[in-house]
Amino acid sequence: MAVKDTFEIKVGDPSTSSGQAKPIIIKTTNWTEQASGSCLVSQGETEVLVTAVLSPFTREGMDYFPLTVEYEERFYAVGKIYGSRFMKRESRPTEEATLNARMIDRAIRPLFPKDFKKEVQVIVTCLSWDGENDPDILAMIGASFALATSNIPWNGPLGAIRVSKINGEWVFNPSYEQKKGSEMDLTLSALEKDGEILINMIEMGAKEISEKDVLEATKLAEPEIKKIIEAQNKAVKKIGKTKDVVEPAIESDIENEIKEWLGDKLEKAVTNAPAGEKNLGATEILKQELVKYLLEKYPGQGKEKQVLAFFEKEIERIIIKNIIEKDQRPDGRKSTEIRPLSCEVAVLPRAHGSAVFFRGLTRVLSVLTLGGPGDQQVLEGMEVVGKKRFMHHYNFPPFSSGETAPMRGPKRREIGHGALAEKALMPVLPDVEKFPYTIRIVSEVVSSNGSTSMASTCAACAALMDAGVPIKEPVAGISVGLAKDEETGKYKVLTDIQGPEDHYGDMDFKVAGTKNGITAIQMDVKIDGIDKKIMEEALDRAKDARFKILDIIKKEIPEPRKELSPYAPKIFSMMINPSKIGEVVGPKGSVINKIIEECGGVAIDIEDSGLVCVTGQNQEDVDKAVNWIKGIVEEVEIGKIYQGTVRKIMDFGAFVDILPGQSGMVHISKFVKERIDKVTDVVKEGDKIPVKVIGIDDQGRINLSAIDAGFKPAPKNIKN
Repeated sequence: MAVKDTFEIKVGDPSTSSGQAKPIIIKTTNWTEQASGSCLVSQGETEVLVTAVLSPFTREGMDYFPLTVEYEERFYAVGKIYGSRFMKRESRPTEEATLNARMIDRAIRPLFPKDFKKEVQVIVTCLSWDGENDPDILAMIGASFALATSNIPWNGPLGAIRVSKINGEWVFNPSYEQKKGSEMDLTLSALEKDGEILINMIEMGAKEISEKDVLEATKLAEPEIKKIIEAQNKAVKKIGKTKDVVEPAIESDIENEIKEWLGDKLEKAVTNAPAGEKNLGATEILKQELVKYLLEKYPGQGKEKQVLAFFEKEIERIIIKNIIEKDQRPDGRKSTEIRPLSCEVAVLPRAHGSAVFFRGLTRVLSVLTLGGPGDQQVLEGMEVVGKKRFMHHYNFPPFSSGETAPMRGPKRREIGHGALAEKALMPVLPDVEKFPYTIRIVSEVVSSNGSTSMASTCAACAALMDAGVPIKEPVAGISVGLAKDEETGKYKVLTDIQGPEDHYGDMDFKVAGTKNGITAIQMDVKIDGIDKKIMEEALDRAKDARFKILDIIKKEIPEPRKELSPYAPKIFSMMINPSKIGEVVGPKGSVINKIIEECGGVAIDIEDSGLVCVTGQNQEDVDKAVNWIKGIVEEVEIGKIYQGTVRKIMDFGAFVDILPGQSGMVHISKFVKERIDKVTDVVKEGDKIPVKVIGIDDQGRINLSAIDAGFKPAPKNIKN
């Protein structure tokens, strides 16, 4: 490898007890000569290759920018051969890889010019992973570097950093081990404009932290972000390529003609749109009439193709102007108002838990299913290996927005929204020792008009409570938006954004949490970024709205139900001595299979720690299996009386089974006080008799006494 240039970034403050994170190294090489921009980014022994490529062709007639971001995990990065005996090649991306790709996309997308419609693809390939340094921050920095130093029009660079609070101390880009004890895991990206840091992407999970902590974390991150941006600016000056020219989407003469033809018709159509109307229907009619007019006036010249771009730009201008100048939103609400809220629980007869949450035209049905430990999801990714006991899956069928579309499995957006609600609810779930069930929630968006991810968080929380899951606190979420005039700097923060505000607005700031604090944040913007003032106002608005929504949920269901659904499986968990696991399992599984077979097909899960969970649909079967296992693992206690079974009679006494797999000896003199000639004078094999443990010798042999346990045989053949 021929290294062309190397740039080093030192993140963190050496004066803190947490110390300074390993430096981030960015290299340009001769590996990817045909990419528009590329780099290798490393920290420790974790290294990613990032490429950015610009297509020479413009995608006409599109109302969005055709950017794709791919995050590729390679198992060679961790020295593993992936998969089963039959499949050894990485195929579809894991959920972790999909979420990383979405996070990078959300950070870089707002910085492309609005009229830019050439396809851009960013690919991140993790080449090496050391198990200590997280590649996702390196990937985001690499994407920024590759775009900034390429010929691709882009208004970066941006800096990205992870901030954690561990034992009351702030740590930048913590290791995996450090993150385990973190109170919050905040990832953010930002750019510098006129000397000010503007945040343009946030992804956070936390354990009920305050808004003050979020603001403090972002403030502390600013100097580190500046370091990352400065290093890239040096690289741009040294190796940056000349940026391609972006052609305006609308020709000036046609724009003037369109404005003259429309007059104030478009503004009236947008302003007078019925509350909640997703497509602003009157504008569609105007659009069709305008296309017809241009086709007739300019046949075969393609002038009509510019109508879509004009309408998108003009509708956005009108909506934002109305909000800022008149405090008038598309559905008539004021900037601080929330749409009508309601909640219903127990809406499905057989579900273990169910709820529907209503916010205006947005309605989400969440259905909860409980399972045993054996139903946990097994994870096998490059970074994440283990089991997952809580799953939240989000579905967005086309009928929810009044559309038709192919049904082809979950898209990236659905995976991302599902993961966000999952992150929001995780901190309030009971510990596995208290509640050993596997929990799966499916949120079905049945009607969509904005903020469905936060509605699914609310519905999923209500479903948890309906199912009787003993959550620590109810969780609710809200999405806060922004309307900003970039020329004047005037803006309004919008509580509870709906469809048009999400599409034409400048920010989607989702915040979820309990009455005690925040559990998750996700923020995207369509402008360069937001300053601290806007962020603080958005957090305050989200807190007020969250408390109102929590009141609605608590009014419907004040606390988790005390009993589980009768259709839910029954689970009993207990800890056993790990040394006894082999006795429960038996040779080649003989014992555990016999228990399962004779107890109605219960499921028995045993952890190496000694945690045993018995799951079944019938309580009697579960109790029978539990008592069986207890008998196998119970430790014999000196002085304790057991109900034993005479297994074998000898001349000198009898062997009596007192626990499964454990027996002791009752000497002939320990059956009755009187003298007997033969053991068979008082008992026979198969008799059940009380016995007391009177001693255990050095070899583990158990000595029993029937006399001390109150045994009274029939008075035959007993000599005085």
